[in-house]
Amino acid sequence: VQLQASGGGLVQAGGSLRLSCAASGRTGSSAAMGWFRQVPGKEREFVASISWTGGRSYYAESVKGRFTISRDNADNTVYLQMNSLIPEDTAIYYCARPSRGTWPFARSDAYDFWGQGTQVTVSS
Repeated sequence: VQLQASGGGLVQAGGSLRLSCAASGRTGSSAAMGWFRQVPGKEREFVASISWTGGRSYYAESVKGRFTISRDNADNTVYLQMNSLIPEDTAIYYCARPSRGTWPFARSDAYDFWGQGTQVTVSS
């Protein structure tokens, strides 16, 4: 499975961005998906996850109420809508697919497949 994240950029505080993650390759098996983010010198941090059907989603407390994860399985794409962005949201954002563990797949060691990351910068 190959994952390609896109949609990052520079935005002012209070603004919005929508990240996309396109999956290709052997995507046949159903799987949850997750978004993580990382600031240089810090651990990779869980942001959100979504079940295969999209019926369940789970968020880090720091983004709850501001971010929304969704997916379009017909298009093999997962989205992360980010609203009310704050400077602390600045990071490289990664989409990922878990290979082990259980819902809500909030641990990075549950994931074997990672996208290349997309930079999000929020200016104050």
